[in-house]
Amino acid sequence: MSNDPVSVRPAVIVVMGVSGAGKTTLGRALAATLGWDFADADDFHPAANVAKMRAGTPLDDDDRAPWLAALRVEIERRITLGKPLVLACSALKASYRRVLVGDDADRVRLVHLDGSPELIAQRLAARTGHYMPPSLLDSQLPTLEAPTDGEALRISISDTSEAQVAAIRAALGL
Repeated sequence: MSNDPVSVRPAVIVVMGVSGAGKTTLGRALAATLGWDFADADDFHPAANVAKMRAGTPLDDDDRAPWLAALRVEIERRITLGKPLVLACSALKASYRRVLVGDDADRVRLVHLDGSPELIAQRLAARTGHYMPPSLLDSQLPTLEAPTDGEALRISISDTSEAQVAAIRAALGL
């Protein structure tokens, strides 16, 4: 994705990356700045997925399929209603991102939070109250298929939330 403003205003911004990258923190800050709604994809997981992650067992593609389908339904609903959304979602694989974006690449934009595994591990170790244990980072890092140039806007997790929001707004013309 270039840093030039896009010609079509996005309806949904998916803030993606591994657990601990700061998706929820940035997503909430971005949504508040834009006056958009915020949703966390974790809230769309079926109970079986949550139980599996709580137990320290990584999800597989079969586990993720109904979750991704539910997210796509929400994205389509938001586009149809004209109710913009910032969605925090891991979106680790290119195939997952294709489901999320569907045929709406002009309305659904991806923002990839990228950073060192060491910093992410530090953040996970300090996090409390989340069902995903830090040990699952080791399963997410090799699963991550980093977006290719043009697929997503890359944002460093080392930047402050304010700098991240400013960079996204500038790049997406918001």
